[in-house]
Amino acid sequence: MSLDPLTAAFDLGKIAIEKLWPDPAKRAYEMRKLEELKQKGDLASLNASVKLMLAQIDVNKQEAKSKSLFVAGGRPFIIWVGGFSLAYAGLIYPLLLWVWRSLQALGYIPVDAEPPPYVESATLGAIVTGLLGLGGMRSYDKKNGVQTDRL
Repeated sequence: MSLDPLTAAFDLGKIAIEKLWPDPAKRAYEMRKLEELKQKGDLASLNASVKLMLAQIDVNKQEAKSKSLFVAGGRPFIIWVGGFSLAYAGLIYPLLLWVWRSLQALGYIPVDAEPPPYVESATLGAIVTGLLGLGGMRSYDKKNGVQTDRL
């Protein structure tokens, strides 16, 4: 049994049709009608999703047109924070830790001193995933000749 309510209902409908109509021709006719209903339901759901995505695109366009740094600058801020966090966790912190331990081994830093703080990498996954989506949007803009190289 499916976890999707629509699919589960149609699965139950198929079972009911098989029990109610012993005649193969009538059963096939009823199954075909049931499949048509399912396809119409799937198309309605898909259409609703597409309308929701198009509405979100319109909201994004309005936000990007805003003169306010707090409205239009939100996405660039996330990009910079995510980029810095990724650079710190992947490049800066390992080098900083290497220098820290080298200085400890040479006696310049006490052995019991705390190392530099680490940024939790698990949270970077969500940031990087969002950045990849924004990168795809930027590629789309470049392909369509949209000017995006100024603030």
